[in-house]
Amino acid sequence: TSLVDRTGTFSSPLCGSMELIPSDFHPSEHQHLRYNPLRDDWLLVSAHRMKRPWQGQIETPPEENIPRHDPSNPLCPGAHRAGGEVNPAYEGTFLFHNDFPALQPDAPEPGSSDHPLLQSKSARGICQVMCFHPWSDISLPLMSEPQLRDVIDKWAEIITDLGATYPWVQIFENKGAMMGCSNPHPHCQIWASNFLPNEAETEDRTQRRYLQEHGVPMLLDYCRLEGARKERVVVANEHWLVVVPYWAVWPFQTLLLPRRHVIRLQDLSSEERDSLASIMKRLLCKYDNLFEISFPYSMGWHGAPTGHYLSEDCTHWQLHAHYYPPLLRSATVRKFMVGYEMLAQAQRDLTAEQAAERLRNLPEEHYKLRATRVQD
Repeated sequence: TSLVDRTGTFSSPLCGSMELIPSDFHPSEHQHLRYNPLRDDWLLVSAHRMKRPWQGQIETPPEENIPRHDPSNPLCPGAHRAGGEVNPAYEGTFLFHNDFPALQPDAPEPGSSDHPLLQSKSARGICQVMCFHPWSDISLPLMSEPQLRDVIDKWAEIITDLGATYPWVQIFENKGAMMGCSNPHPHCQIWASNFLPNEAETEDRTQRRYLQEHGVPMLLDYCRLEGARKERVVVANEHWLVVVPYWAVWPFQTLLLPRRHVIRLQDLSSEERDSLASIMKRLLCKYDNLFEISFPYSMGWHGAPTGHYLSEDCTHWQLHAHYYPPLLRSATVRKFMVGYEMLAQAQRDLTAEQAAERLRNLPEEHYKLRATRVQD
């Protein structure tokens, strides 16, 4: 089990009983390794490195003066896209097939390999784009909760529709040019594939093993653990918890978790979807308030595989969303995954607890709305 026992000591299969830290060891001062049970690997935490002066690359802050509607922007209502299609005058969300898809449904088989070091296999699928809102100068934290609820409902609908055929449906948002986003209009992408991608396969294996060994889904257990300890919690409500995970790699990385056992996004109740809209807005406002910019990140949903997996036992899965922001010290200094990270293992420059405390203490009213209110 993984509940607080009668003595008040928290015990969990994930981390054991309350960790005893030697008095001469301080996580924010001394390097150490942390285990990531979702990926079954380790990372190096070296928080003392934040003291070093920065003489590296300085990023350009994101553009703030984005026109609300640009007829030449292919994601705007009424605009012409690369394939000649004209967008409708949409007023809410808008879904269309990607004009430059990474996956196509009718790609031919690559054929058999003549050597074990030269293997390939089929990759088929569908790529779609979903616009969150008709305005280009808005982002998720500046949208209303009912508008965010519409986005969540559309996500669930997409996974249900594509998941009837494809075993993996990846919803992800790359926000900001720093994360490779080529268009500032608020949108995400959906890639449905006939295979399980690497991250999905790894999480399927680790979560299955954890349930077999401990009798409780890993991330449900972890949610209870973090809810009890609170030191890495950023925001929480009745149905959801956002934490900087103990094993976070990116500086202000967060993990969004439902408090009950939920396998897929479409399994959420109406109340849980409203609650999700609320906690997403709170988290994303904190992100933007951290450096008072439109905060860049890559995020995505992970739930149990679909397709033929719909008829299989996937109770080892727990729905969750990953947020991976690159910024480290300011709006212009980012974390680079190079050198040691590429050749040895992941390394981070501040502890998960430091990052969580900093995010937790930020206001939840968006800095732009605060500035407007002060001016008025």
